Amino acid sequence: MRTLVLNAGYEPLAIVSFKRALLLVMNHKATVIQHEVGNPVCAASGSWQRPSVILLTRYVRAPRVNQAPVSRRGVLRRDDHACAYCGRPAATIDHVLPRSRGGRDTWENLVACCLRCNNTKSDRTPAEMGWELRFTPGRPNGRNWVARGFERPMPQWDEYLVTAA
Repeated sequence: MRTLVLNAGYEPLAIVSFKRALLLVMNHKATVIQHEVGNPVCAASGSWQRPSVILLTRYVRAPRVNQAPVSRRGVLRRDDHACAYCGRPAATIDHVLPRSRGGRDTWENLVACCLRCNNTKSDRTPAEMGWELRFTPGRPNGRNWVARGFERPMPQWDEYLVTAA
């Protein structure tokens, strides 16, 4: 199970294991905001509620990370696993300006693409094919693109992740 960690300003900082979260709570470095009902952690010394959202009691400055690293997984996630050309489910990525023509691995040049469109396009530009992109690709914003684990949020985190998007 995963636990959402918030700083004193209720900003999401990270996703940690429930073991790490419980350790922070037991050492009085965090308090439990929400816990899982009916799923306690049992040990020889006692039983504790399994934390789902914790709040750090000491101020922790959120790391300033300005850029999310470019990755295949990130491009597919940004584009919601939908082909930028036809809208069908996508499992590959495509360079809008092909690498053979100087296209780089940047957020602005990579899009999610279905296998059929990727093979048809080959090393041509969308303009040469007479195709149009369904959106303008760009760098994703927000802390949830930088910290690991935010791609699959749990339902009880929704009210805390609204500010991170």
